[in-house]
Amino acid sequence: MSLTLLYRGQNVRFSLKLSKPRWLAIVGGFAVVSGLVMHSALKPDVVPAHLQTVKQKPESTIANDQQVIALSVKIAEMQSHILRLNALGERLADEADIPMNEFNMAAFPPTGGPAQTVALKSEFSLSDLEKQLLDLSINVEQKENQLNLLESFALGHHIESTSYLSGRPIGKGWLSSYYGVRKDPFNGKPTMHKGVDFAGKENDQVFSTGSGVVSYAGERWGYGNLVEIDHGTGYKTRYAHNKSHLVKIGDVVTKGQAIALMGSTGRSTGPHVHYEILRNDKQINPTKYVYRKPKT
Repeated sequence: MSLTLLYRGQNVRFSLKLSKPRWLAIVGGFAVVSGLVMHSALKPDVVPAHLQTVKQKPESTIANDQQVIALSVKIAEMQSHILRLNALGERLADEADIPMNEFNMAAFPPTGGPAQTVALKSEFSLSDLEKQLLDLSINVEQKENQLNLLESFALGHHIESTSYLSGRPIGKGWLSSYYGVRKDPFNGKPTMHKGVDFAGKENDQVFSTGSGVVSYAGERWGYGNLVEIDHGTGYKTRYAHNKSHLVKIGDVVTKGQAIALMGSTGRSTGPHVHYEILRNDKQINPTKYVYRKPKT
């Protein structure tokens, strides 16, 4: 068979010898390829299955799935960290011969229980996982605060005698509002006041009424700038509306130590400290603790 090609304006002729089977194979192959090309041209919406999968999963969805997996792994790591903190706390308490019910290391278990595994799937929304991660972060902080308190016992720095709550949280000033039902200073309606208020001047020092560990130091709705101290044995104290703080979460404080400066942050009508005492996470009347004598 002879073929003639046009190359740079010149006819080029050459001969090619093919057997009949080879010739038929070439013609058949050309026909198949031509048919596929024509089919694709006539149906542009036909896309291979693996390309359809990619098309149906945009980059934003892929990035979202990657974030979910990364958060899930982080949650699993934090759950393991909490289990290790619990084990360490139990060992410290055992060595210091301290009843575990005073510190209750397992009071805030990981979400879903320590035995639950975190599924690496996108069936959880990012907001759900972020909330779970925040809860675990708070849980870790609480465990570390408890460990700080246990450490102070283990090292011989016992605060049992000085954690006895007594006295006022201010050096100068006066008791301006008692515990109980009162007229709300903002709307005039009868409202339960779950603490006592001590009025004074801005920047007056606010003092801890017992030794313990700072379990919270930050802003909270209604309270403004708030310091919370865990004294062990189920007791906590709160000091609210501060202008600024002199301590941070995890600090071990002594009785009478300055922890804040008086202010009027949050829901407040003027410089004062709102003082609360909690027993097993419930506010109680602090009046008798304010007026009782300290232990000697």
